[in-house]
Amino acid sequence: MKDAQSPADSPIATALLDWHPRGGRHDLPWQHARTPYRVWVSEIMLQQTQVATVIPYYRRFLERFPEVRALADAHIDEVLHLWSGLGYYARARNLHRAAVLIRDEHGGQLPASFQALAALPGVGRSTAGAILALTANLRVPILDGNARRVLARYFAVTGARGDAAAEKRLWALAERCMPQARIAEYTQAIMDLGATVCVRRRPSCMSCPLAAGCAAHRGGRQHELPAPRRPRLRRLRHVFMVLALDGGRVRLERRPESGVWGGLWCLPEFNTATAAATFARDTLGADSATPRSLAELEHAFTHFDLRITPLMFQGIRAAALVEEPGALWYNLQEPARIGLPAPIHALLASLSDESLFERSA
Repeated sequence: MKDAQSPADSPIATALLDWHPRGGRHDLPWQHARTPYRVWVSEIMLQQTQVATVIPYYRRFLERFPEVRALADAHIDEVLHLWSGLGYYARARNLHRAAVLIRDEHGGQLPASFQALAALPGVGRSTAGAILALTANLRVPILDGNARRVLARYFAVTGARGDAAAEKRLWALAERCMPQARIAEYTQAIMDLGATVCVRRRPSCMSCPLAAGCAAHRGGRQHELPAPRRPRLRRLRHVFMVLALDGGRVRLERRPESGVWGGLWCLPEFNTATAAATFARDTLGADSATPRSLAELEHAFTHFDLRITPLMFQGIRAAALVEEPGALWYNLQEPARIGLPAPIHALLASLSDESLFERSA
């Protein structure tokens, strides 16, 4: 039996709670056996990433790390390995850091306090609210991208994301619109509406349960609200990467935690082909400073495009080189479980074809 509807509930809450049983999503993997840990992992993965992309990653991640201690005890390389291709890798590093804190300072259980939960690396106000609302039915508001879009359109809140006045008003509206009961259902409903009906482009206003009271719909302003951030000019960055081969092994280096592909293993990167050749010759002892250029790779980031020219150097003798921290020789035939950027993973996978070595000899 459902909880009685409070007369104090907002029109948004009433409409969403009526709509959700028939219009919401009910078969997502994190909705079953809904625990704080499972919801936390899903919320972090869903930051800036579509549900369809997240689902296979989520299933693999939970199979390997079914609870907090398993994640906390794992090496960061294995965490990044399972995250490879999902992007925004700071999320994975923060997830691992937070798991360690939960294990060491909270007895292996996600904190029940909003303040303690929001203070964990990578969590913050909205994610903490989602965890507590969805798993403990606590009346804590959320303001993820989907909820923000629904509220900005319904109440015609102007101001781009990051605008302090708009953010303050949206948080106040998020709290005011919550029902007195059925908090988990309402929280899922507003996220579902934003993800499936009140979408960024071409919203399905004719099937929206909030259309009658929506200011953006009445004024034909759906495509103006919420106001987009001012676009940055995209730039193209061209780099050269050293593909140093010793038989079936390739030299990799761990990238700094800050910046692009932070904490992942990657080919040594240089701004010029000359610098790449100098490194291969002077540091790795390549037989020749004249490499073979492989097909260029391109990868799009949020604000720029990256063009990679892989330069293949052979004649390397890894055994004669001094081992350096932050460097390893990656076995193409027996690949280690480490985090690799998606384009580098694809390149190394292509190198496992032994005929490539024959053609490049």
